[in-house]
Amino acid sequence: MPKAIDTIIFDLDGTLLDTLTDLTNSVNDAMGRQGFPTYSEEAVRQMVGNGIYVLMEKAVPGGRACPAFRTCLEDFRNHYEAHKKDNTKPFPGIMDFLGKASKEGYKMAVVSNKFDLAVKGLCRDFFHPYITAAIGESAQIARKPAPDTVFEAMQQLHSAPGQCVYVGDSDVDLATAQNAGIPCISVSWGFRSREFLLGHGASAIAGSTKELWDILNSMA
Repeated sequence: MPKAIDTIIFDLDGTLLDTLTDLTNSVNDAMGRQGFPTYSEEAVRQMVGNGIYVLMEKAVPGGRACPAFRTCLEDFRNHYEAHKKDNTKPFPGIMDFLGKASKEGYKMAVVSNKFDLAVKGLCRDFFHPYITAAIGESAQIARKPAPDTVFEAMQQLHSAPGQCVYVGDSDVDLATAQNAGIPCISVSWGFRSREFLLGHGASAIAGSTKELWDILNSMA
């Protein structure tokens, strides 16, 4: 009998990939070029999730009103594009999970608020051939928590909303899934804690890829 849910749409940073060190290094490179204060990984962890514009708005003193904001944004983008794989790696168990899900016939996509070029490059380098649709932030499509990137992934995978589940690590992901009208499985190994996710309405939280598989099977 065909599975009711056969499509998994993932967030990227904090869900599939541990990108925090490289993001922090790129933030601090941009800050250092202007003589601005730099940040710990824990501080950057609290800034990410809404794309690079919001990340840099939080990092740059004075935010977008700062005369150096656009320069910092471009410095971050250039440094990150060159160094986005220095320390980044899949979280433990992710590659086995993707291989198992593919073998079981699941279609899989990534939607992210990271800029589109980086999303496509990272998915190609780390997750080929499992992830067959990868969509990031661009001028052509509204970023999360708007559901547009999720709908685009559905279209590319030829999946209806009733076939889909969303997997992410943040409050933005919970809101995105709700706006798209699909269930969400939150993961607690990323940028937000289990307590934070529960406080933002998460109803299914996985602490490991085994728990993620078990929750997925209970839904499918």
